[in-house]
Amino acid sequence: MDNRNSSISRRSFLAGSAAAVAAAGIPDWFAAEAAAADMERGARRKRFGPNDQINVGVIGPGGSKGGYRQGLHDTRNIASKPGVKVVAACDVEDLHLSEAAETFGPDCKKYHDFRDLLARKDIDAVVIGTPDHWHAYICIAAMKAGKDVYCEKPLTLTIDEGKKIVRVWRDTGAVFQTGSQQRSDDRFRLACELVRNGRIGKIKRVEAHLPGGPTGGPFATQPPPKGFDWKMWQGPSPDTDYIPERTHGNFRWWLEYSGGMMTDWGAHHNDIAQWGLGMDRTGPVKTVASGDGPKICQNCYNTFPAFEVHHTYADGTPLITTNQGENGVHFEGESGWIFVSRGKIAASDQKLLDEPLPSNAVRLYNSGDHARDFVDCIRSRKQPICDAEIGHRSVTVCHLGNISLRLGGRELHWDPKKEFFIGDEEANALLKMPTKREWRV
Repeated sequence: MDNRNSSISRRSFLAGSAAAVAAAGIPDWFAAEAAAADMERGARRKRFGPNDQINVGVIGPGGSKGGYRQGLHDTRNIASKPGVKVVAACDVEDLHLSEAAETFGPDCKKYHDFRDLLARKDIDAVVIGTPDHWHAYICIAAMKAGKDVYCEKPLTLTIDEGKKIVRVWRDTGAVFQTGSQQRSDDRFRLACELVRNGRIGKIKRVEAHLPGGPTGGPFATQPPPKGFDWKMWQGPSPDTDYIPERTHGNFRWWLEYSGGMMTDWGAHHNDIAQWGLGMDRTGPVKTVASGDGPKICQNCYNTFPAFEVHHTYADGTPLITTNQGENGVHFEGESGWIFVSRGKIAASDQKLLDEPLPSNAVRLYNSGDHARDFVDCIRSRKQPICDAEIGHRSVTVCHLGNISLRLGGRELHWDPKKEFFIGDEEANALLKMPTKREWRV
């Protein structure tokens, strides 16, 4: 693998305004050449007719033998829509790259470095299925390269990364879909519509019930397997010896790469909680958490396996995120409750679900199909059901819980407009993570 710093054809890699690049904190070499790419921006954001082909590349597909293949799954769904063709795949593991290329046929070219894929002018959109610690850099690079983006959830590793993604998204006009597919499920939409229309009265509390996380370690280090670029896999995160348990699906249980079950399932259920409350472009104002700390040892999983987080919104509504109870989201109002999960919706009275809403009711975005929604929006240039800001705000709720846990359960006062903690510099220091200069966003 060529792990060079900036030697690709930069002009084709960049396609956005120099001002936005600088504002987003992109490294100097990136900002210095962004102005030269401004003139290409309009041509890159082309409009598609109903019969025009959309060329897609996937970055980080994963594979069936690696235990994590969400990128491959997402890309298959997108590729199943009329007029879509997958023309490129990129992965740091040869086995996964070969599987992706075989899945999408002989016209799918293989890449080991995502920058080479992004340099292709014929690629219109990318699917990003990498571990979380890579999301921000690749999302920003893709939007600057003129690509529309489908990125898996949780959208970011830190709140600071999400702020920068949103800034670049707004400047470039990229179509951006976060992979929070529950929003495209009829049950979740119905539950949120009923809540938003007062079907269960004033909301007393919302509960997001997640699974618990694993504990494990210490794990033995070993040489990376052949055909797996461990250095590139680590990317922005601190360098460490290879441990198989850091990779594939287990990346979730290391704070260097993810946020544990809090961000894995939390990004789904907190997203639905915010949607139902009408808070999906803002967030809570207070957070306090309790939970079981991870095992303290070298080379051990270090995310929190058990937790109960109490968030409070400006209107006083509480949201409790916990690893206890049935997986799903529970809305409790003054005149009843509604529970929704994948494959199930229930209420304190079946009539709450069965009686139709009036003609003047608040109606929420009905995408019906998360992948199709993304493809349709590429053609229409509208934003899909879970755009960059919504994806950022939903995972921010999760990050707030983890920050409180990391600070021993401290009560945190959050300003959702300015996006910083009030009077707590120690907490504000956790809005970002240490990142190698080469990959800093």
